[in-house]
Amino acid sequence: MKPCLSSAPVPDALRNFDSLPDAGFVRLPVVAALFACSPATVWRRAGKSLPAPRKLSEKVTAWRVGDLRKALRGEAWQ
Repeated sequence: MKPCLSSAPVPDALRNFDSLPDAGFVRLPVVAALFACSPATVWRRAGKSLPAPRKLSEKVTAWRVGDLRKALRGEAWQ
């Protein structure tokens, strides 16, 4: 059986996550990929087992890279 490969492009922020500054921000698709879950699960876990997002403008919500790195290491991000 062939493996199921997605044809969706990998966001640059995900590809270069290790080189982003801790003060940088990433959007929902990157967070979902980092934690291997759906966007709905990211929203459900936001502020609980995942860092809360920041509202950057009326239509832009993003997560701080430094907070996500701490969560990936299992550290407290607040």
